[in-house]
Amino acid sequence: MTDITTTNTAAPVRSIDTLVLLFHPRFAQSATNRALANAAAALPGVEVVDMAALYPEGSAIDVDAEVRRLLSARRVVLQFPVQWYATPPLLKAWQDAVLTRMYYMAYASEGRHLEGTPLLVVATAGNVPEAYTPTGQNLLALADLLHPLHATAHRCGLPWAEPFLVYRAGKMGAAELAGEAARYVARLRAWGAGAVAGAGALEHGRIACAEALLGAAA
Repeated sequence: MTDITTTNTAAPVRSIDTLVLLFHPRFAQSATNRALANAAAALPGVEVVDMAALYPEGSAIDVDAEVRRLLSARRVVLQFPVQWYATPPLLKAWQDAVLTRMYYMAYASEGRHLEGTPLLVVATAGNVPEAYTPTGQNLLALADLLHPLHATAHRCGLPWAEPFLVYRAGKMGAAELAGEAARYVARLRAWGAGAVAGAGALEHGRIACAEALLGAAA
């Protein structure tokens, strides 16, 4: 990984195409998130990081390392199980430690360089889709439970992609689980291709704007 000095205001070098930050408190016992993570890790340019293995309960988050990791990625995925209508505690602790520094303490050297990085949320839930309806057991749609992350992405200037949702986690047979893993791989490939195309269009727009300004000044 290319080292990025957090005090440097120059644009960082993006050495990872897609960074998947996996937040699962019991990943060793997980069938669904493990299948998804393994499928993603097999793709070229994808790096999967088991955050709970890096930071066992009670461990301090290495903010310097996490900032470097984020700034090394062209795209970021947050993958986790939804538990009691919320993200795992480690994800919230990571947000509090890493994003607070990047956007409130070191915006010029860190936060502004993360802006524009596409974000995809991958969330798993144990119940069936029908449970996440106004007449279901959980009342709210699963996507609605992710609104705090959507708001965070908006605040940080991270383009929000439609979340990738998986239901019946821990209850699927091998064939169904393989199907969900294949669907995840297809989504990552399509999302990556779209992000590259979008970045190219943005750069083309910037060049056209610059040329127009130069022409107006001539």
